[in-house]
Amino acid sequence: MRSVYLMLPALLWASVALRAEVPSAIAIKDAHVVTVSGEDLPKATVILRDGLIQDVGANASIPPDAWVIDGAGLTVYPGFINALSTWGIPQPGPNRAVATAGNVPQQAAPATPAPNPAPRSHGPEDRPQTYSFERAADMVEPSDSRLEAVRAAGFTTSATFPNRGIVEGLGALIDLAGERGRDMVIAQPIGQQIEFRVGGGGMGRSFPSSLMGNIAYVRQLYLDLGQYKQAKETYVAHPNGNRRPEYDHDLEGLAESPRLLLPADECQQVDRILNFGRELKVPFVVYGLHEGYRRIDELKQANVPVLISLKWPERPKDADPNDIPNYRDLLMQEQAPAVPGMLAKAGVKFAFYSDGVDSAPDLKKALKKTVDAGLSRADAIRALTVNAAEIYGVGDRLGSIEKGKIANLVVTKGEAFDDKSTVEYVFVDGKEFQPSKEQQQPPQGGERRGTNPADEGDANGGVN
Repeated sequence: MRSVYLMLPALLWASVALRAEVPSAIAIKDAHVVTVSGEDLPKATVILRDGLIQDVGANASIPPDAWVIDGAGLTVYPGFINALSTWGIPQPGPNRAVATAGNVPQQAAPATPAPNPAPRSHGPEDRPQTYSFERAADMVEPSDSRLEAVRAAGFTTSATFPNRGIVEGLGALIDLAGERGRDMVIAQPIGQQIEFRVGGGGMGRSFPSSLMGNIAYVRQLYLDLGQYKQAKETYVAHPNGNRRPEYDHDLEGLAESPRLLLPADECQQVDRILNFGRELKVPFVVYGLHEGYRRIDELKQANVPVLISLKWPERPKDADPNDIPNYRDLLMQEQAPAVPGMLAKAGVKFAFYSDGVDSAPDLKKALKKTVDAGLSRADAIRALTVNAAEIYGVGDRLGSIEKGKIANLVVTKGEAFDDKSTVEYVFVDGKEFQPSKEQQQPPQGGERRGTNPADEGDANGGVN
């Protein structure tokens, strides 16, 4: 009898290990498959192995070692891509109060001494608010609490950027799951984000504290970069007898970036940024675009990709009832969700970014709003998948359901963006996640809202 009791823990452990075992292959059988890259497949099978799509098609042969998911009544899409965010970079939490002996709450003492305040910047030579050398790839962690919430909306991938300063750092395309941060990185660097910060943000009156100062400063950085590259090329060609150029940490980050992300939400900003981007003579992407309905022709002619914020403009719920909004604000609130549909009809390549909308119900609501405003479902799916992948130069590995691509998928019951549709499965690098129904429903008594800590104390806070 005693030997039986001794065997029980071993049997229980073996049972747990068996249930936790990762299958060698997964087959989603007889589902509606939206490949994006080709025709929709009304009844097909998708086979995943070793984090990749091994096969897809109506006659795909299911391996004998595969775990099979009955796809009847389900739709399979490529995993959704957030084209600009800080997802994966853990956000700082609020300061916590601690009780003292006198029972008077005080702020907890910091674990390390506070750094000395940065010296006041007097001009571009001081390189203020420049973090071009920082890498999102070195900052991402699977511990970011937002990842589980956004996977419940079907997002598997994010173009993630650091979020401080004017020149914010080198972004990385990451998967929204992994054992370690390094496991999440798909490609880096994918670009350098610029955020014009006017006033606040601890800059005070130091340079550059105005919009024109921001623009002049970025222009100077790229003029410096041109001279820096030329000096290095000259030295490589003729090193003998010449002093080597001084290594510049800031300019090296700019030089490594394949593209620049420039902000423009209102129509006059679009005009300014299109001219500014051409002046810098580097590939660039425009993000924001809530008033893009007034500049569709200009955007088409410029032939640059754009990223549309899913944080649609709306009147604050706690606004003073006596504060009457102006006509332009009212028009933007009405027309902004229609911008993606207008861009699609004009043939402008665009993708979506979250902009602080960080929960499944809010993301779904924001996407449904633009579909209701005229964007076709097919174009909405393209904006969330292949368009975003191609904008960042990774269309050969993401954005569609094709053999050999990364196994990032979202499986829904009902069509995406329908009121009653639910996300049943999400696959990230072939790893299966099953979002709960609670994650996909707004909490009772109020609407869940994403927040952006960078917005606090900064008149033009960074993108989240």
